[in-house]
Amino acid sequence: MPNETVFTYGAPALKYGPGACEEIGYDLTQAGARRVLVLTDPQVAATGWPARIAEGLAGYGLHAEIYDGVHIEPTDVSMAKAVDHARGTGPWDAFVAVGGGSTIDTAKAVNLLTSNEGELMDYVNPPVGGGRAPGNPLKPLVAVPTTTGTGAESTTVCVLDVLSLKVKTGISHLRLRPTLAVVDPRLTVSQPAMVTAASGMDILCHAAESYTSKFYTDFEQKKPEQRVPYCGANPISDMFAERALVLLRDSLPAAVENGEDERARENLALAATFAGLGFGNAGVHIPHANAYPIAGQVRDFVPAGYPPGEALVPHGMAVSLTAPEAFRFTFEAAPERHIRVAQLLGPDVERAGDDADYLPAVLRRLMARIGIPDGIGAVGYTESDVDSLVEGALKQQRLLAGAPRTPTADDLAGIFRRSVSLW
Repeated sequence: MPNETVFTYGAPALKYGPGACEEIGYDLTQAGARRVLVLTDPQVAATGWPARIAEGLAGYGLHAEIYDGVHIEPTDVSMAKAVDHARGTGPWDAFVAVGGGSTIDTAKAVNLLTSNEGELMDYVNPPVGGGRAPGNPLKPLVAVPTTTGTGAESTTVCVLDVLSLKVKTGISHLRLRPTLAVVDPRLTVSQPAMVTAASGMDILCHAAESYTSKFYTDFEQKKPEQRVPYCGANPISDMFAERALVLLRDSLPAAVENGEDERARENLALAATFAGLGFGNAGVHIPHANAYPIAGQVRDFVPAGYPPGEALVPHGMAVSLTAPEAFRFTFEAAPERHIRVAQLLGPDVERAGDDADYLPAVLRRLMARIGIPDGIGAVGYTESDVDSLVEGALKQQRLLAGAPRTPTADDLAGIFRRSVSLW
């Protein structure tokens, strides 16, 4: 088969800057909306921002209602509950998601299933779900991130836990991409330090994974109908990834250490936006594939700054825990790209004698500084869990296909074992 010669790029319309969320009502009137459902979670609702945004929509003559039942790290059960609410109170002309990736992904599922027949598992990626494609267009969705990291406002992916299978998976289709991303840095100031740290590591891994992904010309050539949103690293995604890494290297530690640092918050929000615009097209690979079982199989770890009494490994944290060893594994496939990421993130870090350890060393130093747990052992896993974690990672073939070096089950097991403790 000949190699690919074409890459694709897609992104939502973007409105960025302090005060941007106050213009959503105008934007939706231009789309012809009358009834709008605002989705959020209880913690974000408590900040008052969703109510303020709903009031702004009413100021433009729109009827707006708030659903604040989104579950942090959403599950098939929590998403079905949100869908049932939207179906029971609709029809809705548009949706506004105010929150982190959990809220934005829940809104994507609600938009999908109020515009199309069927249930959630019909659309979940195979082999977990049916992999059905939506037959009808979706309604306008405005994504308003309150965390700086997930990039969900830019992507075509909806991520969830399937509780009965203890697996994290997703739905991926071009129609899931939000219509408009509204990034207002003022909404991120309320993030607790650990939420900032975990979300920030998600930004970092989005940028680093997309930059080190298999280059688009290394894939087999596709027919037009075979094209998928994640097409591999390319010149446009590279540009966004590099800028995201530069913005993040100083703003992430500063925002974790002082949540009121407005400049750090703005730069971190911009880094998240750039990273999302990059990986939403290039894709991510092994750290994200490993993160799904780390989050899905959690037993009793409860991180600071998240809802008390509920075990979870936040997505960005889960992604970061095997990232140093994953990048050590992929180094030989693209040494110059891994070195470039390390140079952008840690220009003051002395280059190790072993170039393969350069990026892992930079990551370990940053993770320790901002309070990320020391490997998967610190969130409750031992070497006896490795086989189960590998099994979960292998189900993420959509992500593993983008790795510059294809991992076997034994390769993944080695990455998990070396990630029990990182420093």
